Amino acid sequence: MLTIDVAVLLAVIVVLRLRRRTEARSRRDEKTTVVIVLALGVILAPTEVGQGIADLLGQLVSGVSQAGQ
Repeated sequence: MLTIDVAVLLAVIVVLRLRRRTEARSRRDEKTTVVIVLALGVILAPTEVGQGIADLLGQLVSGVSQAGQ
């Protein structure tokens, strides 16, 4: 349960950071955002939510590749 709470917190932080204007970001600020997004991915990956997202993305990619053939 704690993993989901931390994941939600990180997701909120990512959304808030990405809402800022691009011109206002420094290189350090961009690196910090990347680290937070990677941490969110690592936390979500082993959970049921993360597996569901991975399955959904896999189906989406499969559908797009089949449509392109």
